[in-house]
Amino acid sequence: MREIVFDTETTGLDPTKGHRIVEIGAVEISNLIPTGRTYHFYLDPERDMPEEAFRVHGLSSAFLTGQKKFREIAASFLEFVDDADLVAHNAEFDMRFVNFELGLLGMEAIASDRVVDTLTIARRRHPGASNTLDALCQRYGVDLSRRDKHGALLDAGLLAEVYAELMGGRQSALILQADAATLAEEAGGEFLRSRLHRLEPLLTEAERAAHEVFVATLGKAPVWLGYLAEPETGVRDSERNAEAMERRA
Repeated sequence: MREIVFDTETTGLDPTKGHRIVEIGAVEISNLIPTGRTYHFYLDPERDMPEEAFRVHGLSSAFLTGQKKFREIAASFLEFVDDADLVAHNAEFDMRFVNFELGLLGMEAIASDRVVDTLTIARRRHPGASNTLDALCQRYGVDLSRRDKHGALLDAGLLAEVYAELMGGRQSALILQADAATLAEEAGGEFLRSRLHRLEPLLTEAERAAHEVFVATLGKAPVWLGYLAEPETGVRDSERNAEAMERRA
């Protein structure tokens, strides 16, 4: 399943009071595993940067002035997301800002049923514990050495790792069927080698006769007939099994 793990940095806490997004970063995952595709932009908020926000993410007005505006990247962000669900930590905060920015452009808001909040999941799994992104990274052994300040793309990458752990850990796709020849080739010919000569049956003639008498009591064309040895005709086991299955169908 394709999902987009994302994060934003802002000038403050409330978009209705004039605060804006200054950075957006997203990581694409498929079945909880990053695909390598990312999305990232610094954004010019077209306003000043409050000191308390600067202390959190370190993005100054001087740095952000001249960066792209949200209206310039809105379409590309929605294209990157496409129809995937969005995953965020304290998602209500990030989605309020994203949908506010989309609303300013007359664009449709992203529906809440497409959003996964990892903070809600973490609170269910670890009630009473600290469930900040830092705390979850430490709990699950996710490397925090690069994180001296908040950063949208960096935090999205960390959250992708945390999300995988919250959901039970990454699991490789199960191989339900495999071609025996391919497996043998990959194993250097040492896997599932064919026998050069058929093994001699271990049944005695008396045991074989007794079994045939028993099978005769099972009705017309019992499935057992598909598994009887036929050395005189050289019928292979796989062929007999197929014939037995056809009779059962």
